Amino acid sequence: MNQLQHKNEYLNTGLINALILMALLLCFGILGYYFFFDYALVDAIYMTVITVGTVGFGEVNPLDSSGKIFTSILILLSIFIFAYAVTTISAFLISVNSIDHYKKRKMQQKINALKDHTILCGYGRNGKQAAIKLKNYKKAFVIIEQNQQAIRMLEEEGLIYIEGNATDDEVLIRAGIQNAKFLITTLPSDSDNVFIALTAKQIHPNIHIYSRASEDSSIKKLKIAGAQHVVMPDKIGGEH
Repeated sequence: MNQLQHKNEYLNTGLINALILMALLLCFGILGYYFFFDYALVDAIYMTVITVGTVGFGEVNPLDSSGKIFTSILILLSIFIFAYAVTTISAFLISVNSIDHYKKRKMQQKINALKDHTILCGYGRNGKQAAIKLKNYKKAFVIIEQNQQAIRMLEEEGLIYIEGNATDDEVLIRAGIQNAKFLITTLPSDSDNVFIALTAKQIHPNIHIYSRASEDSSIKKLKIAGAQHVVMPDKIGGEH
């Protein structure tokens, strides 16, 4: 789960907690006035609302010492709970309407509209070269990357990307793997590339996979995992 998702989950939880606390506060006031101070239900609701709202209206019926203490406690609780609620709701609204959220939503909409595209896992040296070729040939592609420096580069270049770990099923699905035609995995770890190939084939058995490999022993594993083509950049460079 990425940072934005953690933030949204935290804000959603905070919003729910704030609403629950506000509801409990109102129930506490209404039940208190109704059962302990013999207010009619309508009067108990009215008294609770004007007390919690701190509007300054006088009490419906004269209060004794215990009633005044109860009302004072209700006012203090309302100040703290409403302050928490206002802060939480404001943060939630700002998050929902933030530029970052809007950009990610628009990016996901673009990805959802793609078909027969290429998913490129990793934007390192090999990933960049693959992206350049795909761009030159005007092929639609989505990049999966989790390095923040690389993500800033992707944003500057205006490329379509997903922030996350390509070994995660959910990230591949967000990248539109069910509608993709090719997958290129260029991660430096052969084990990660093998895992991505296995996962991709499970989700989309007909996808064509191109994978990078660093060790000769990894070629067979990648083929078994479902990669149709395996490239060893270090070996090619050495031969040249």
